[in-house]
Amino acid sequence: MTRRAADLLVDCLAAQGVERLFCVPGESYLSVLDSLHDRAEIDVVACRHEGGAGFMALADAKITGQPGVCFVSRGPGAANATIALHSAEQDAVPLVLFIGHVPRRELGRGAFQEVDYAKTFADMAKGVWTVHDPVTLPEIVARAFVVASQPTPGPVVVVLPEDMLDQPATAEPIRRVPPAAVGSGGERVGEILKQLDRAERPLLIAGGELLEPEGRAALLAAAGALDLPVASTFKREDVFPKRHPRYAGHLGFKIPAAQLDRYRKADLILAVGTRLGEVPTQGYCFPTAPRPEQTLIHVHRDPGQLNRVFSAEFALAADPVAFLKALTAEVARTEADRKAVDRRDWVAELHAPIEAALDWQPDGSDLLDLGPLVASLAQRLPEDAVVITDAGNFSSWVHRHFPFSGRHLLIGAVGGAMGLAMPAAVATALRLPERQAVTFVGDGGFLMTGNELAVAVQRHLPIRVFVADNGSYGTIRMHQERDYPHRNFATDLHNPDFARLAEAFGALGLSITQVDQVPAVVERALSHDGPVVVSLRTNLDRISAFTTLDQVRCR
Repeated sequence: MTRRAADLLVDCLAAQGVERLFCVPGESYLSVLDSLHDRAEIDVVACRHEGGAGFMALADAKITGQPGVCFVSRGPGAANATIALHSAEQDAVPLVLFIGHVPRRELGRGAFQEVDYAKTFADMAKGVWTVHDPVTLPEIVARAFVVASQPTPGPVVVVLPEDMLDQPATAEPIRRVPPAAVGSGGERVGEILKQLDRAERPLLIAGGELLEPEGRAALLAAAGALDLPVASTFKREDVFPKRHPRYAGHLGFKIPAAQLDRYRKADLILAVGTRLGEVPTQGYCFPTAPRPEQTLIHVHRDPGQLNRVFSAEFALAADPVAFLKALTAEVARTEADRKAVDRRDWVAELHAPIEAALDWQPDGSDLLDLGPLVASLAQRLPEDAVVITDAGNFSSWVHRHFPFSGRHLLIGAVGGAMGLAMPAAVATALRLPERQAVTFVGDGGFLMTGNELAVAVQRHLPIRVFVADNGSYGTIRMHQERDYPHRNFATDLHNPDFARLAEAFGALGLSITQVDQVPAVVERALSHDGPVVVSLRTNLDRISAFTTLDQVRCR
């Protein structure tokens, strides 16, 4: 049998280390599916919607640190996958989207489902390439994986005209290459240490580039060596143990004003492995853009992210992990000569309120929110469990009350996309079958991609999904009540019975309507051998872990 470009493409994927890909099948890349039929080394996960497939690839990349791979068909399929591209760009996650396309002879004619992907994805994807000749296929695939991975990870798109895929191909795959090495900062590490030693109230802001085990260990060591309080960026709370005395909280959406006021007392900010986007900087106000009130030291592997929004006193293009290791080593080397400020009171001032609020406490009310659920899971989950959150106010109970150990893995959408949770649960169960995982999703997010529960049932995956059902697009409702009190509009939801819906899919469906039901239902959900969906009929007034709708209206 003549080797086709489709066969070469699969060889290229294998050469790049791809073990799993997610797709919705389409006629524009049938030859690729035919080639994958005989390639057991690549697990093909057929999904129910391209948005779900893209989210699964995104979650898989968050877990492995390697590019997630998704295949979709042209036009509508590619449009449906756009949410994953946007999320990958916002989250700085490597993602390679392959799109089956119209035949080359039809390009530019407005053919059925034809799209100019270079225009469509110009501000989302790091690169868009169309393969016109099988000879160039290995080079383009190899380039796609490199560009997706460095210097700041993100999404790329490879367009595959269907007639090209059927052509004979004699080229050979290009092997996977590791990302280009980035240094530790060299002599500037010593200068930065002197700045840190002079600071009375420094704060280390830890970003997503430190999430690998080596990065977490380096962060813990550096914080200890310099007695630095550590605040995590949005959806990165797993990077540092919450009960550690140097943990200072997370810089996420709608954090309490008192917490932000404490941060603003800082006289130096050491931002490591974060782009310092809008959310962690609280709308570019901490630090203040473009000229921070505090001394700003910004360390990132991508020089394009430095001095772009904030003018830093030290902007250092370096590998964040290598930098922290070098900083810790410099502390040890200069220990005899250092005259660091005693910062124990400052560290305690930041940690004490976080510690005091960490354990959920019942308030004597029988109104149901996610507090008792998070508390129950915190008692039962192992220290390496995976916690998955969708976008929405319900996740605030996780952010406030779940005691991330430093070994937990948190998967959430930094870019705020609803619908990630169910696909991420599937991807996690496939990639980490030995680790317990729980998923938090709102009623709105579940009905966006909950159909991927079918994949979990088909593969008998032990996902545990907890649905917060308050009959509302809660986050929007809270903003609505803040700006237009008592004039809620278009945010009320008419929902199905999520437990019975899960049963219709073939999963176990459970319900919680009262606080005292939580422990027993959680125990049953965690021990079930297969997919579980638990519906919690939460009270709408309990809109977040920090406020109620009534309090929002009064303000």
